[in-house]
Amino acid sequence: MSIHIPSVDGEAQPAIVQSSLPDALPVLPLRDTVPFPETLTPLAIGQDRSMGLVNDALGGNRMLVMVANRDPDKEEPGPDDVHHVGVAGVVSRMLKVPDGTLRILVHGAQRVRLTDFVASEPYMIARIEELSDEVEPSPELEALHRNVQATFSQIIEEVPYLPEELQVAVANLDDPSELANMIAGALRLKTEEKQQLLEERNVARRLRMLSEILARELELVEIGTRIQSQVQSEMDKGQREYWLRQQLKAIQEELGEVDEAQAEADELRGQLDEANLPEHARKAADRELQRFERLPAQSVEHGLIRTYLEWLATLPWAKFSEDTLDLKAARRRLDEDHYDIEAVKDRILEFLAVRKLKPDARSSILCFVGPPGVGKTSLGRSVAGTLGRSFERISVGGVRDESEIRGHRRTYIGAMPGTILRAMRDAGTSNPVLMIDEIDKMGTDFRGDPASAMLEVLDPEQNTTFRDHYVDLPFDLSHVFFICTANQLDTVPPALRDRMEVIQLSGYTHDEKREIAKRYLVPRQMDRNGLGRSKIEFTGEALDVIIDGYTREAGVRGLEREIGSVCRKVAREFAEGRRRSKRTIRPRAVTELLGKPRVQPDVGRRTDEPGVATGLAWTPVGGDVLYVEATSFPGDGKLQVTGQLGDVMKESAAAALSFVKSRAEQVDGELPESWFRSHDLHVHVPAGATPKDGPSAGITMATAIASRITGRPVRSDTAMTGEITLTGQVLPIGGLKEKALAAQRADVHRLIIPRRNEPDIDDIPENLRKKMKFVLVDNAGEVLDAALEPRKRR
Repeated sequence: MSIHIPSVDGEAQPAIVQSSLPDALPVLPLRDTVPFPETLTPLAIGQDRSMGLVNDALGGNRMLVMVANRDPDKEEPGPDDVHHVGVAGVVSRMLKVPDGTLRILVHGAQRVRLTDFVASEPYMIARIEELSDEVEPSPELEALHRNVQATFSQIIEEVPYLPEELQVAVANLDDPSELANMIAGALRLKTEEKQQLLEERNVARRLRMLSEILARELELVEIGTRIQSQVQSEMDKGQREYWLRQQLKAIQEELGEVDEAQAEADELRGQLDEANLPEHARKAADRELQRFERLPAQSVEHGLIRTYLEWLATLPWAKFSEDTLDLKAARRRLDEDHYDIEAVKDRILEFLAVRKLKPDARSSILCFVGPPGVGKTSLGRSVAGTLGRSFERISVGGVRDESEIRGHRRTYIGAMPGTILRAMRDAGTSNPVLMIDEIDKMGTDFRGDPASAMLEVLDPEQNTTFRDHYVDLPFDLSHVFFICTANQLDTVPPALRDRMEVIQLSGYTHDEKREIAKRYLVPRQMDRNGLGRSKIEFTGEALDVIIDGYTREAGVRGLEREIGSVCRKVAREFAEGRRRSKRTIRPRAVTELLGKPRVQPDVGRRTDEPGVATGLAWTPVGGDVLYVEATSFPGDGKLQVTGQLGDVMKESAAAALSFVKSRAEQVDGELPESWFRSHDLHVHVPAGATPKDGPSAGITMATAIASRITGRPVRSDTAMTGEITLTGQVLPIGGLKEKALAAQRADVHRLIIPRRNEPDIDDIPENLRKKMKFVLVDNAGEVLDAALEPRKRR
């Protein structure tokens, strides 16, 4: 065959290509492209070896074989990385681009198969064989030919990337093979589908495959057209509605009727005027209000801006309640609401005194620390009532997201201010009493550190310009009376702790619990259960039985639950008609209604054998009694410590044993020198499921070990606390008041404590001090003398 080929520089020149193909041709791999015979294929050549192949082909017979890559991501495909059926073609035009790459136009001539690769460098060269079409004229072939022509014509009318001239060219093609090649090359199909069409030699089967593909493509085109029509219809509908609304607005103005959108804007403007916003907030509000007026009601931003403006209007920017500065009335109110806790009452009265003398003084930031049930939260309400301020409480226990404090930015769906500004909105004034409950239980994770965000809230130097992410305007919190509550301070970050005035609230003594029950708990439970004084009465002895036999706690929550249980059972008796007269609750009635006592003193029972000593521990929920058991058995001098103890407590056990070893002759003069080498010691602290740590059990462990070695039991009326050193010195400890209360609950009235803790005895209530005997010690020898029973005479 003869083909007219333009030259490289664009001038036409004749080139004769023989109808028979050469035995071997260079192979040009194509990425995401499948060529077809009788078609022109434009290609961009960028790889060095491909550009070398094209240059060599232009210098020879201009022929090459185009094949598709199996893996389009392969940079330099080899013989196994390309399909072996492709198209032999002639490079009819080549253009060099300024970026160094080539643009070529290849005229596909014949379908061929690569039979054998004879070279792979600098580019692939393969032997080829021609794959001719298999054509069997038949009515079915003619029908397929017409069907493909008709379907493709429909697609051309709907698809913008196919030119209309192609419809004329397809209609004039009588050769079914050329028709299939032209359509397959024009359509945007997957590489795999195009390769299947190329490899199919039977023209009828190829047309059938193409007919199925065209039917699918036509269906997709029709669906896309239908969707586009719907979208256009919606757009036209929206434009029509906008035009009608504009007309309606003009008509309403002529008739003097109210515009709903304008009325809504005027309503918001009136709310902002009443809110008395500061200048910086008013500027931001006016700016958002102008945007609100320009937006149509159907806009998403319309609702978001309205919500934002409503928040600005409801925040108490400059609304203050007047403080009640009558100190005598305040004292009476505090005494009515709470029993004892003189330190807290004095601090509140001091604040009132300062406010009376200096009205513009900064508000205080207090932190009530104590075990559960001692009245921290209820005390905050009393403070607000005493000051005449509104009261709001927020709980930050378990909060791990900084946005809970600062709020979310308005770019988020469902954004809203943080808990601080929400509480201020609910309070309705700029100077409420705001209680931040459980501040020691805030957490930290990938969403931020809420404790760090709380620094700005509680710092007097910063909270004058607190900025919430949602409102994004400075808000003054300096007039707020902040009260935080915590069970312990260890988990509160030091920077946050430094900004608060800490007031410790210890647990209650037995007498205090009885008085609180008489004044507050019993009347409250009688009222909640519908019982008046004519139906039930608690004696003091009955309350003592409930306190000692059914509760063991630092606060009074459990006590109130038990009193409530008694009231409910009595209420049932009246409701069922089994009782008509007043029920007086005495100790025997308590046992009948609540069952057998659940708390029994067991100090005497536990310490009646040598090797058991009673210690005292501090916990976040109050003081507690700690038993230390020691035993010995033949061995090689090892020490085993159990009871889920922390590292500090394990070291205390080792120090206690070392001290006893070094003072063995003083501890027991009859003890053989080899006793410690021939015996193992096991120290155990019961309640093994509860983690324990701290140095204050040092003298208790030393006493238990000495008791076991000497065979002298520890006095059953004695408990002890103190850190021990290797030289036997007894160092001071903390939490003495809580530990003394725990000893009272356990019916222990003799305490061995470090002498350096003597000033802390004054913190213990006077009635408890009178019932307790405190043994002050400087060294462990004094501890053993005071704790161990005298040696029995043999």
